[in-house]
Amino acid sequence: MKKWNCLLTIGFILMILSVEAQKKNKSVDSLALFDAYVQQAVKDWEAPGLGIVVVKDNQVIFKKGYGVTTLGTDHPVNNQTLFNCASTTKAMTATCMGILVDQGKVKWDDPVIKYLPEFQLYDPWVTRELRVRDLFLHNSGVGNADFLWGDNHLTADEILEKMRLVKPSYSMRSSFIYQNIFYLAAGKVIEKITGIPWTDYIRQNIFQPLGMSNTFSQIAQVKTTNIAAPHFRIDQQIQIISRDTADVVGPAGSVLSCIDDMGIWIKTMLDSSKYAGGRLLKPETWKEMFRPQTLVTPEQFYPTKELTKPNFMTYALGWFQQDYRGKKLNFHTGSLAGAVAINAQMPEENIAVYIFGNLDHVEVRHALMFKTIDYFALGGNRDWSHEFLKLYGDIHAAGENAAKETDKKRVLNTHPSLSLNEYAGVYEDPLYGKVVISFENNELSFLINNNSSTGKLTHWNYNSFKAEFTKKWYGKSDLQFLLNTEGKVDGLNLDGFQYKKSK
Repeated sequence: MKKWNCLLTIGFILMILSVEAQKKNKSVDSLALFDAYVQQAVKDWEAPGLGIVVVKDNQVIFKKGYGVTTLGTDHPVNNQTLFNCASTTKAMTATCMGILVDQGKVKWDDPVIKYLPEFQLYDPWVTRELRVRDLFLHNSGVGNADFLWGDNHLTADEILEKMRLVKPSYSMRSSFIYQNIFYLAAGKVIEKITGIPWTDYIRQNIFQPLGMSNTFSQIAQVKTTNIAAPHFRIDQQIQIISRDTADVVGPAGSVLSCIDDMGIWIKTMLDSSKYAGGRLLKPETWKEMFRPQTLVTPEQFYPTKELTKPNFMTYALGWFQQDYRGKKLNFHTGSLAGAVAINAQMPEENIAVYIFGNLDHVEVRHALMFKTIDYFALGGNRDWSHEFLKLYGDIHAAGENAAKETDKKRVLNTHPSLSLNEYAGVYEDPLYGKVVISFENNELSFLINNNSSTGKLTHWNYNSFKAEFTKKWYGKSDLQFLLNTEGKVDGLNLDGFQYKKSK
């Protein structure tokens, strides 16, 4: 009888081991299928390199690099390859502020001028009413002001000072327009409260406690050569371009990291900010981070809405939000010239994913975000990569057709009103800065704000020209010279920005 019981016990153990082995093999097969899908998506979208990490049920279940760091080389993307986090930095900056809220050093609804009395906006009422939480919500009424750092050599303080000249685009808290500069202001609030620059505060309070040893708050801190080069599709060919930087508006998007460290970050933020040494935020503050606070207009949301068809589109403290298949999805993209990222989490399903890429606006990031959630949580076989390729391909084609229609309106065989040398000069505006138009070798060139935004002017019709940038990935701009009643050049309009000619 004892022998029989022993045999039964051994048989039961073998059965359990067999079931567990089958589960393990199924899991391995499942990951292999997902890996194959990602590989094909990277190929279809022609992304030079990509990194992805997936967390499910508090465990990293998938992590891998694809392709190369730099086109034309054999330098593979691996788990330690650095990429730009870009605007996915915003959730980190909001977390930094949340830490100070938990410490009682600031309240979300404190007036910003309590900490930054020098921070003035065009509307004095908005200056008085702007709250700390508003810095994270893109709801102030002040429109996008990226020209203050994208085409300038201004310091962070100079950028904030010029915000008083930016006219509102809508009334306060009545709509949504994406606004990077207010995250810079949030970083300054953090510095004013702690006496520590945001670049150091985020390192000391997030990167170091979590053990994110290969994450940096500025490109200037990076020493490694294992870093993804930025790429752009120019004249139908993918080319390496010069590296962009968001260091001057760091809290809005300057962090660089790798998928090893992003696995730590997304696991922490999915698990209510818990980590091995404690937690970054109190539970109620973590919930506040993800509470919908601003309605996002369809025009300001992602084109993916055409296929995912969300019932709501909102913004929380550094996170876009929508419903997806009956669940709330928190996510945020990051984009710099030649570099992309996306961070997403669905707490109800205990799943999160982070994706890096090194090709400008390669929307495979969106495709893989939704595919990850389907594959590891919600089920289904929808081919998001294929569908988004068509969606964004159609958008690109529509843009090209619109450009062709504009070209058809060009009045042919016209000439400038004046000789080209009469257009040369310095054109200035207190907000937008300076454009220098030069005449040499019988052609006009331009220089914007004494930086690298240079190029040639090609006559279009009458007193209108096309500004063709030396950095081709900047595209082309419309430039019209403005004449006064005496027929002399009085100013210029560059893509809607007006400058007066200096006397």
